[in-house]
Amino acid sequence: MGKPKILVIYYSTYGHVQTIAQAEMRGLQKSGKVDAELYQFAETLPGDVLEQMHAAPRDTSVPEITTEILAEADGFLVGFPTRFGVAPAQVKAFFDATGALWSKGALLGKPMGLFFSTASQHGGQESTAFSFLPHLVHHGLIYVSLGTPSPYMFETDAIVGGSPWGGGVIAGSDGSLLPTHKEIEIAEIQGDLFADIASKLAAPDPDLSKAAPAATSGKPVEATTSEKPAEAASVTPKAASPAKAGGRVQQLVDKFKNLFKS
Repeated sequence: MGKPKILVIYYSTYGHVQTIAQAEMRGLQKSGKVDAELYQFAETLPGDVLEQMHAAPRDTSVPEITTEILAEADGFLVGFPTRFGVAPAQVKAFFDATGALWSKGALLGKPMGLFFSTASQHGGQESTAFSFLPHLVHHGLIYVSLGTPSPYMFETDAIVGGSPWGGGVIAGSDGSLLPTHKEIEIAEIQGDLFADIASKLAAPDPDLSKAAPAATSGKPVEATTSEKPAEAASVTPKAASPAKAGGRVQQLVDKFKNLFKS
């Protein structure tokens, strides 16, 4: 079984979130436990509006995420700036288009972590994470929080982006504050920790690989006899192939779905 594929997906207007996304990528790659790919959300604003906002040029070397690519991955780290305490329209527009994935349960049981950018220390990084959770809940995604793995998260003598909800950057009201080495290090730690959790979820569990008992159809089961009762035939459940079993979360999902097939 190969390494789980993790996507880092971001939306960035002035480049701050992109810098943090690149740090998340380094953390994932440093772990050596996952394969990581970088994507960005499609822009929905017209060019003249972006020009009036003095938005940074879009990095065309980073491909745009699609629902098809999303469905094929094993986990996600998603980053975006806050818009009045919620995700920006570009991000919401993409997730509003994932109805087909929802109807098939394509994202069920997969892990997702978040990271953010705000103008100020109290600009809504935590509320943005909290308001984004319904997207995870309805898809059955597993929210992987950051916790407090870095001493920088406890500093009071300087403004540092990031919280237990996920990594982050404080950009300033005019976007003049660049991501600090502390914010970048926190993002790298988040990527490393996320890789560890995602790899554990993707690892097959031998106990879950055992075939479940066949569902009954409601008809009574006829007793069978053998000429030699002492040597009655026994049926041993055949273990699923580890290569096809998938991660332990997927195994549990498959067992749950099998309950409704009879």
